[in-house]
Amino acid sequence: MDRPYVLGVDLDGVCGDYTEAFRTVVAEQLGCSLDDLPLERSWDFSEWGLDDEEFERLHHHAVTERRILSWMPVLDGAADVLWRLSDAGVWIRIITHRLYVNWSHATAIADTVEWLDRVRIPYRDICFMGDKPEVGADLYIDDGPHNVEALREVGNRVIIFDAPYNQHLGGTRARTWTECEQLVLRDAADRGYEFQVSLPGLDQGSDRLDDPGPTDPVAGTVD
Repeated sequence: MDRPYVLGVDLDGVCGDYTEAFRTVVAEQLGCSLDDLPLERSWDFSEWGLDDEEFERLHHHAVTERRILSWMPVLDGAADVLWRLSDAGVWIRIITHRLYVNWSHATAIADTVEWLDRVRIPYRDICFMGDKPEVGADLYIDDGPHNVEALREVGNRVIIFDAPYNQHLGGTRARTWTECEQLVLRDAADRGYEFQVSLPGLDQGSDRLDDPGPTDPVAGTVD
């Protein structure tokens, strides 16, 4: 092929556990127990008793004051799978709408890049934008129902990263990063790309950054 295979990867809810991080901040702010904020929640956090105004206030606080974009937990397998795909030749393009909060863009960008480095997720480029169909990628991984629908409307193929709030969506779905890896490689093969990927446990994954050696220069049918 005369160009790389590009994988568009969302961050919140796909690579990072936004629900868990935001839940911690909301419990602090509302003075309630974590048990009062169920993990099985809708996209609009209605189970937490938040309306749009309260969500925006708490999200702004979480990003600008509590800096959750710099410390949210990374989801199991994300870094190692993305390293294997990157090593095989997949172009990892991070696509995130983290400039949602006004007057905090510098904080959001700095914390995002710091977090990616800290949790050792490799990427070739990064796009901070909400209109994901405008970003060129061969395949996307996303959890947001509105993003999945918008991408599909213009003919893009999307892997739905499984979450409680996207169960109503049909189509290709992955519940783990291992499943994502298998789907990406199958889709790439269907499009004429050939990748040689190391088996999990036998490759040099995200822990390669502990070593002094060289690192990556920058850190089924799919519907």
